[in-house]
Amino acid sequence: MSGNGKGSPAKSHPPIDLATAKLKSAGLRITQPRLAILAALTNRAKPTSIEHLHETVGAENCDLVTVYRCMAAFEEIGLVRRAFFHNGTALYEINLGQPTRYHVVCKTTDEVQELDLETSEELRRSIEVVQEKLRAKGYTEVSHIVEFFGTNPTAPRSPGKMPVVR
Repeated sequence: MSGNGKGSPAKSHPPIDLATAKLKSAGLRITQPRLAILAALTNRAKPTSIEHLHETVGAENCDLVTVYRCMAAFEEIGLVRRAFFHNGTALYEINLGQPTRYHVVCKTTDEVQELDLETSEELRRSIEVVQEKLRAKGYTEVSHIVEFFGTNPTAPRSPGKMPVVR
């Protein structure tokens, strides 16, 4: 299946407008800290940690607790998706209705790379089959988190390296 899945041509709206519309439709207020966090998220091509978001937004615009609270609210309404580093650190990416992006995280460098289109499509099809089977058994609000971890063959080998969360 291709296209936007809505039966009409996709209109080009800035990501921040789509995100604020999702906040409004969920009954959440549009505040300056939320706008700053959304801008930081929409400008990121890869999942990011709350600490990195706070760094990007700037302490003068928003405190760390507010970032945590906003991300919890955004996740609850489906505006962000959560992923994880191999060390358990939560990472977040904006969700504006596009297909779920799957990633592989290098255990050596912590670099996050998106899976190629063919592999992602194959994974999506498999996950949809499992989700449909769960729904057929009566489960509701079915969701998933899938992350892959490995050592990139081009990553430098350095024993004892501590992961750096960006």
